[in-house]
Amino acid sequence: MNSPILIACAHGTSNAQGAAEVNALRDAIAALRPGLDVREAYVDVQQPDLVDVVAGLPADPAAVAPQAGGEPSAAGASAVVVPLLLSVGYHVKVDIAKAVKSRPGTVAAAPLGPDPRLAALLDQRLREAGVTDNDAIVLAAAGSSNPNAALSVEELAGQLRNLRSNRIAPAYGASAKPSVPEAVAMLREEAAGGAGAGESAGGVSVGGRVVVASYLLAPGFFHDQLAKAGADLVTEPLLPSPVLAEIALERYDAALAAHPVKS
Repeated sequence: MNSPILIACAHGTSNAQGAAEVNALRDAIAALRPGLDVREAYVDVQQPDLVDVVAGLPADPAAVAPQAGGEPSAAGASAVVVPLLLSVGYHVKVDIAKAVKSRPGTVAAAPLGPDPRLAALLDQRLREAGVTDNDAIVLAAAGSSNPNAALSVEELAGQLRNLRSNRIAPAYGASAKPSVPEAVAMLREEAAGGAGAGESAGGVSVGGRVVVASYLLAPGFFHDQLAKAGADLVTEPLLPSPVLAEIALERYDAALAAHPVKS
């Protein structure tokens, strides 16, 4: 029996390098699981749109019919949408949820984050950038109006604190507070001994830099904005790294374990 299709669903970007990095991630997922049908989809900016990809899935006689209430049954899956996104937010809870609901036999996996391996990858990016223990770190995520997204970022921040002694403050590019520029300004004030310093300042040393850790998959609009936030340094995004493909396949497998294919 063929494995269910994996729809690798990214946000989408107009940045050529960012698009290439996501394409390479999709190729890496396929390379780790030879024979698996891995398909491209996006929730914004790029095509093909996720709704169209789901609508165009091949007919599957084994696909489970809707239940009486109109919801797809959880008894099996013929396709799994894996969000190439770092947290639960609007695109996961609304766009992807709506797309999978539209077609019986299609289910959604969890997003890539939070995950301790992503914290380790962030630590690697910080070390590559020469960040020291005296520097304060703004953990910069894209942001979402969904409060669960902020909880995911806070969890990731806790995982990163397990690896580093730096003062680490989560911040967001949009739809949540504090913004990245606000967090940069706050940490500069703490380092200078101004308002907000004290116990909340953690391990910040006077004279340390303020560094933005890019908790983003690839270059694009949000990453470009980080350079304008007033920090001394901005790290590279998470891609390229083989760990993202490994996590994506684990999310796929976990979704199938929750929705096993009928034999």
